[in-house]
Amino acid sequence: MIVSTTPSIEGKKIVEYKQIVFGEVIVGVNFVKDFAAGLTNIFGGRSSSYEQELIDARVNALREMEERARDLGANAVVGVDIDYEVLGANNGMLMVTASGTAVLIE
Repeated sequence: MIVSTTPSIEGKKIVEYKQIVFGEVIVGVNFVKDFAAGLTNIFGGRSSSYEQELIDARVNALREMEERARDLGANAVVGVDIDYEVLGANNGMLMVTASGTAVLIE
């Protein structure tokens, strides 16, 4: 599966546009990660626990989007966009959405 942020794929011809596909992931951040991130906020530096949560959520959203495209008979997704939102009480949840157009290329 080819996944691209561009509307086309160089050297490939889009022969069929299937439909827009999405992959959504919502993850909660637990107390231990909140505490560790709070220390990082006080002392400075990067929060590796939050960074890993973000990476995992993005990877899972893209994987879900690809699976939905594959289920439609597509072999590529073009025009991919990834959005991040915080949700819930005290912004304790992270939502990552990947979206694009499922296409058949040759």
